[in-house]
Amino acid sequence: EVQPVESGGGSVQPGGSLTLSCSASGFTFAETHMSWLRRLPRGGLEWVCGIYKDGTTYCGDTVKGRFTISRDSSENTVTLQMNNLKSEDTAIYYCTNQAYGAYDPYSSWGRGTQVTVSS
Repeated sequence: EVQPVESGGGSVQPGGSLTLSCSASGFTFAETHMSWLRRLPRGGLEWVCGIYKDGTTYCGDTVKGRFTISRDSSENTVTLQMNNLKSEDTAIYYCTNQAYGAYDPYSSWGRGTQVTVSS
């Protein structure tokens, strides 16, 4: 089974930045819709940002203007750049081969990477 692998999580103070990376073997990111989701401390699952096969990107209102998703086809990675982090961004972040907002029960998920924003 193909499984994405997330990296780059950690702890940061409010206003700080983190860069998350997603890699996987077995499928080509440039030919696949990819998204980041996050599971909040209270258990809710929230779409964060997505990048479509054609390169179009979209981020949710809670992170728009602060987070950016990008893709490196030569490295087969997808990156989530997170700036001006807030405490409410604390969550486990998952990379998955789904189009933003379109839940696919057959999608592949990574194990997640923890992001903690705290002073």
